[in-house]
Amino acid sequence: MSLRTVVAAAFRHLRKERLQKVEFIYYIAIDRKWMNKEEATLLLERAREEGLLLFQGGVYIPAFSPGEVEIPLGFKPSTSILRKEDPIERLVSSIAARAGTDQRAMYAEMNRIIHDHFDDRLLPEAAVMILARRYQVDTEGYREELMSSLIQKSAKKTA
Repeated sequence: MSLRTVVAAAFRHLRKERLQKVEFIYYIAIDRKWMNKEEATLLLERAREEGLLLFQGGVYIPAFSPGEVEIPLGFKPSTSILRKEDPIERLVSSIAARAGTDQRAMYAEMNRIIHDHFDDRLLPEAAVMILARRYQVDTEGYREELMSSLIQKSAKKTA
């Protein structure tokens, strides 16, 4: 389940266009009992960092239309949505959305690039950039994160 679905659920079920921090946390932690208060606070911050929520005038406003998000019957998010996604995962998700396919197909295509065209000598970070260019997906917001990911991997190997 996506972070977007959780945020949309809060706004739709409370029937509000703006929520204070305490209202959001109350809904997630106490009303629905999906998470504890600390996790609900972290969820709120993650949603803001990812651009799903705007903080204006002391309240949170969704940066998307919650009414357009499908919330499955019996929806209950897992705490895995609190985990920050890897930049490769996010970029693959963007590429899949642009291509109109699922992420597994994009990972398969990425692996074909690595294996067939570069004889397993290409890192996934570079392969996903090639894939993004192929599908004309803007990579501006991902370059720095992918580079720091490569640097961290390199530092772990040498340590």
